[in-house]
Amino acid sequence: MRHVLSAVVQNVPGVLAHISGMLASRGYNIDSLAVGETEVPDLSRMTFVIVGDDNVLEQVRKQLEKVVTVVQVIDVSAQDFIERDLMLIKVRAPLGGRRSEIRELAEIFRGRIVDVAAEEVIVEISGQEHKIESFIDLMRPFGIVELVRTGRIAMVRGERRNIEPSGSETK
Repeated sequence: MRHVLSAVVQNVPGVLAHISGMLASRGYNIDSLAVGETEVPDLSRMTFVIVGDDNVLEQVRKQLEKVVTVVQVIDVSAQDFIERDLMLIKVRAPLGGRRSEIRELAEIFRGRIVDVAAEEVIVEISGQEHKIESFIDLMRPFGIVELVRTGRIAMVRGERRNIEPSGSETK
């Protein structure tokens, strides 16, 4: 089972290495990890995708809550949520019909071409994981030169939830 966890952490040097190392040392595999500053400048949000049963989820959550720099942990996947992934993909695209095909496919997937070179284009796509995977599959016949992805980010839908130092979530 796939679980999405969101951990609000103090924005201090080494927090990413400490938390990812702690999870790895306990044998938990992080399927995806994205980190960025929050609306509060001295806090960052780490979004983890963990694969495992409910026991694995509970153990990971307990381990995260023990870390001093962790302010709050939320099981996003247990709620109504939105998730996105961002990808840049460089594809072989010599002048002519193939370049037009790539442009049309990018438009269908609500992506956009962000760079054009003599023999290649770079396409930016964002969306759910299955959308990104489908676009990758369609680009394979053209020749993927390079690909980079952000990892999943997620946010609970509905009422705004404030970050609370006690570790509980508020509305």
